[in-house]
Amino acid sequence: MTFFKRKRVANGEAGDYASAEDFRRVFSDGRDELHQLSFLLTGDHETAEQCFVGGLEDAIKTNQVFKEWARTWAKRSIIQEAIRVLKPRPSQHAMSFTTEHAAEIGVSLPSISNRDLARRSALALEDFERFVFVITVLEGYSEYQCALLLYASLQDVRNARIRATEHMATAESSPMLLPIALEADQMGNRTRPTLKQYEY
Repeated sequence: MTFFKRKRVANGEAGDYASAEDFRRVFSDGRDELHQLSFLLTGDHETAEQCFVGGLEDAIKTNQVFKEWARTWAKRSIIQEAIRVLKPRPSQHAMSFTTEHAAEIGVSLPSISNRDLARRSALALEDFERFVFVITVLEGYSEYQCALLLYASLQDVRNARIRATEHMATAESSPMLLPIALEADQMGNRTRPTLKQYEY
């Protein structure tokens, strides 16, 4: 018996799988948050919309995801779609860091209190660093999980995270150098696809 089946037996209805309608509801109710995640990953409005729609389509086709995990899976679907579209890869000329250097810097980004500054920082990063920043810092994935998602080495992810950390330190001292923050409600001025277009 698998873990998932055991969980379903133990939790009863709480272990029921999410349906296509459940995912449409998650994407509809969390539209602004999911659009913002897509935009932070892609840094571009049109590509963000493409990844939002692609994430919805992928989530709807997904089998055996528990209802209580539907929101988390929706965000993961958008991340995976953005990775598929942009194919972020580490720069061959990017600086590499030792474990001692990483410890010296002290990656404290998960405790960021100024979320607006963190989002603005993400938009100023190169693609691979931006993906690592959003996935590990803003979404809370481990470096190992991030490496699996990006098909990258753990060292590449760690290096990118350290570079993002150093960029964050610069941003904190010179916030005016960062792009203007674009909140989810400001994105509402653009035409967004309606979920009714995607019936399965």
